[in-house]
Amino acid sequence: MTAPELRFTRDTERNRFEAWEGDQLAAYVEYSPLANGILFSHTEVIPAFEGKGVGSAIARHVLDTARAEGQQVIPVCQFIAGYLRRHHEYLDLVSEASRRAFKI
Repeated sequence: MTAPELRFTRDTERNRFEAWEGDQLAAYVEYSPLANGILFSHTEVIPAFEGKGVGSAIARHVLDTARAEGQQVIPVCQFIAGYLRRHHEYLDLVSEASRRAFKI
């Protein structure tokens, strides 16, 4: 199944990244900014967009953003932690202690 065409935004007032298809919210990732990193706490894919690759697309986006900003990632969110387990190219964003804590 092909993922929909998504546009990503960052809502700093609500501390979340959002994925949009047209004018419809498709998914979001909640986060908490930290002094030297970012803690991802929750990912939600809107039911109409489940199974279309939207979750993976927003996970990639938030991790690429963290990398571009030089931030360490704390993946409290199980979806983001699971994505990291399958995509080792992002492991450098996660400290050894966090890898142990979240079994990555």
